Amino acid sequence: MPKQGKKYLEAAAKVDKSRFYPVDEAITLAREVHPARFDETVEIHIRTGLDPRHAEQQIRGSTVLPHGLGKVLRVLVFTEGEPASIAREAGADFVGSDDLIKQVEGGWTDFDVAIATREMMGKVGRLGRILGPRGLMPNPRSGTVVAGEDIAKTVSDAKAGRVEFRLDRLANIHVPVGKVSFEVDKLRDNLAALMEAVNAAKPREAKGQYIRSATLTTTMGPGIPLDLAQTLNLRLA
Repeated sequence: MPKQGKKYLEAAAKVDKSRFYPVDEAITLAREVHPARFDETVEIHIRTGLDPRHAEQQIRGSTVLPHGLGKVLRVLVFTEGEPASIAREAGADFVGSDDLIKQVEGGWTDFDVAIATREMMGKVGRLGRILGPRGLMPNPRSGTVVAGEDIAKTVSDAKAGRVEFRLDRLANIHVPVGKVSFEVDKLRDNLAALMEAVNAAKPREAKGQYIRSATLTTTMGPGIPLDLAQTLNLRLA
């Protein structure tokens, strides 16, 4: 394990690991102790009781954060014909079909979100080995494979701050919810939107405790244990 820096250790010393912090207190603390000089991303790490080895216990979904992520997302759309014009009008940064597929096959992945119309997935499917490991592969379960008539809303949502969540191989979920420069209430709203979506995505086949713990952190900061009951019951006003 790499040696932790002085600033990290100073920040970590301010977090009581024996406590489970109320949400607002945890957010306030994360904004105060983050060690880096840049505007760090605030993230939540959720440990579940799911078994990733079983396909029926895999979860993947998305939601739009009401206050966005604090950065401009570059959106790519695989489509052609009229939906291509609609995607451009909605603000997509890159729109195309065979040309974009060829670029990605060549290793280009300079975008944050990839969306595809259903008709394109026969071609886009072969990009799985490139886009999959980067979390960029369009997928119906995450709302990034859509009908042509839904392309405008999907692009707009992506630009506004739609985030995806999925279970990793250790049964955890890691999702950004904003920046340390956000006000506490905006981070709480974003976290509430995310938790509603994660709760709604609970597989019917899940047994035992669905969510076991939740930790708030920043890009370079220490983890802050959250009061689980309060976190699970967060709701948007």
